[in-house]
Amino acid sequence: QVQLVESGGGLVQPGGSLRLSCAAPSSIFSINAMGWYRQAPGKQRELVASITTGGSTYYVTSVKGRFTISRDNAKNTVYLQMNSLKPEDTAVYYCNKGTPWNTHSWGQGTQVTVSS
Repeated sequence: QVQLVESGGGLVQPGGSLRLSCAAPSSIFSINAMGWYRQAPGKQRELVASITTGGSTYYVTSVKGRFTISRDNAKNTVYLQMNSLKPEDTAVYYCNKGTPWNTHSWGQGTQVTVSS
């Protein structure tokens, strides 16, 4: 099965920024809302943000005003711009369909660590 490939994570100081990217199979990307999820140690994976094919967005309350999700339909790529990062944003970030009840197989994810 074709994988989702996330990139762009790293170590950043509190208040810093990162931009995550996810290349998705066109068979998934073109007809589905896409989402970014994260899983912190000892916690369940949660949907952080999603974007429909038409560009409507959703954000979990904890990231509103700091994170921006976008998609490039020509490149089958979804992005997550993360600003004003906090230590509690530390997690492995994954992309997938924007429907948590109906997801594709998970990729490797990309680690985001916010620490001074």
